[in-house]
Amino acid sequence: MFCLTVAKNNFFIILTVIFTGCCVGPDFKAPGVPKAAGYNAKPLPAETVAVPAVGQDKQKFMPGQEIVAQWWGLFHCEKMNKVLAQALANNPTLAQAQAALRQAQEEVNAQFGGVVYPKVDAGLSSVRQKISSAAQGVEIGESKAFTLDDASVQVSYLLDIFGGGRRSLEALRARVDYQRYQLEAARLTLTGNIIAAAIKEASLRAQIAAINSVIGAQEKQLKMLDQRFELGAVGRTNILAQRALLESNRALLPPLEKSLNLNRHYLAALVGDFPSQVNNLPEFYMADFTLPDTLPVSVPSALVKQRPDIAGAQALLHAACAQIGVATANMYPQITLSAAFGGEANVIKTIFSDKHDVWSLGYAVAQPIIEGGSLRARRRSAVAAYDQAMAAHKQVVLSAFQNVADVLCALDTGAKALRAQVAAQAAAQDSLKLAYQQFDAGAVSYDFVLDADNQYQQALINCIQAQALRFSDTAALFEALGGGWWNQKENL
Repeated sequence: MFCLTVAKNNFFIILTVIFTGCCVGPDFKAPGVPKAAGYNAKPLPAETVAVPAVGQDKQKFMPGQEIVAQWWGLFHCEKMNKVLAQALANNPTLAQAQAALRQAQEEVNAQFGGVVYPKVDAGLSSVRQKISSAAQGVEIGESKAFTLDDASVQVSYLLDIFGGGRRSLEALRARVDYQRYQLEAARLTLTGNIIAAAIKEASLRAQIAAINSVIGAQEKQLKMLDQRFELGAVGRTNILAQRALLESNRALLPPLEKSLNLNRHYLAALVGDFPSQVNNLPEFYMADFTLPDTLPVSVPSALVKQRPDIAGAQALLHAACAQIGVATANMYPQITLSAAFGGEANVIKTIFSDKHDVWSLGYAVAQPIIEGGSLRARRRSAVAAYDQAMAAHKQVVLSAFQNVADVLCALDTGAKALRAQVAAQAAAQDSLKLAYQQFDAGAVSYDFVLDADNQYQQALINCIQAQALRFSDTAALFEALGGGWWNQKENL
């Protein structure tokens, strides 16, 4: 009964010390919001130019508009939505990030038990032994063998008076936050990579189709030239020049087909499949995508909270701040309370009788005195690590703002470039028709026709690439702004 009363009193003393004890070291304060009014030096235009010729209307910039969690649905591509769902379920990199988060959470659980709760160990032993009386310096005859049974419960508790354990727990919780943001960053990167790969595939297929169309027209033209050559209307040099142009265009196809196959292999890996399973993936074409007509633009103060890389850098900064407290607490006394209760007897059935009980209560204080300066050096090291994390956080913020600024600039100029490329393609097509007409009339040489053909082909390819780039830049904006992960109904 006495031991129970003492244990209760000690328990209340421990609770009092925990809740009244201080935490040495600095308390973490999140870095302030960057003092930036916008992303670009020039004001953001209200909207981009429209390119009706390819079915792309103007895009309106909407400052402060919220980003939906599944923003890729704005492209209205059901094929891509299914691929993304498969990738989010099967991608190995994402699985690694999820496992790392679980590991960090369990590290917190392990540390929490050691900081908040006392350590309790139970022991049971039985020893058969014989001790010689000569070991005591006297001879009292032959000693007898006996059995000693021991059962005990030992309790120890390290008082966290200066908060070293709580600071360590704080650092581990910050690591959990970091891993959670790493998981969101992995999801965002995976989503962006899949969308980029799907758009690239659509662009490559469009380029291959365009070149095949050009090749078909050039094959017809070669047949016409062969017929006219038989009639003596054109020279053999024209035939050779047309054939050279045709073969050079055919030579463009293998590199594009290679890029298409490699891109498909990459897409299969992203969804967690092997290259041999690439046929399970749908084929993407430019007509599968719809360009979103409104584009959210988060204010700078919101960006630092939305980007998972910025939030992750802040979590590491928090962990580094807590480690300063851990290093500081290690310079102060460490107080441990201990208690034990049990029994020792020669017959095990009497081990718990009152006359055989044994118990102990105690405490221990350990104060570093001479450590060769190691404890102060470790604290200075922790401060330097915090400064390093602060600089890393600033660099991540700067890179994020640059990322958004670059994408906004690309969206504005990309629309203008596409409109110019569409006009260039139309002009090149008209020029090619006119060149054929003039050649038929004998007004120009066939070299003029070949030059016009090359210009039209290049303008056609440039137009396809510029069109795909608008889709890619649009997706890049959503990714640069953080992707709307904070609006998910469930965040793992």
